[in-house]
Amino acid sequence: MYQRILVPVDGSATSRKGLEEALKLATLTGGRLRLLHVVDELSAAMGMSSYGAVSTDIFQLLKEGGEQVLAKAKAEVESCNVVVDTVLIEGFAGRLSDHVADQVRLWGAELVVLGSHGRRGIGRLVMGSDAEQIIRTSLIPVLVVRVAEPPQ
Repeated sequence: MYQRILVPVDGSATSRKGLEEALKLATLTGGRLRLLHVVDELSAAMGMSSYGAVSTDIFQLLKEGGEQVLAKAKAEVESCNVVVDTVLIEGFAGRLSDHVADQVRLWGAELVVLGSHGRRGIGRLVMGSDAEQIIRTSLIPVLVVRVAEPPQ
């Protein structure tokens, strides 16, 4: 049961909760984890374009940040004696859900585990919902670990 568990991570508290749950499952089932981080260069370029030219340094910083997120998460998983590998995807093409679907197909994942804020209403419209898109398009089970946002 669930020998190959795919876990998107971005360093947030939300993705951390997803990783914790995936680690519990892998420990129970003797499974392995694949940690996925996507460097969203398109969003960075769009956000920075209003400030003038986009420096290639920002993309390098994003990549290095992604590598750090993966290294930290990998070390945590390895400390629990769970087999783990990592994938860093960078570029301008595709949504997170597209990259998750690709990894499911290429790696043969049996379960996707991810954290979600559980936003509703305008918050979801403004922020979008990667979790919702993954759920809608996934051909395998998706475990969503909801993390409530602190009251404002």
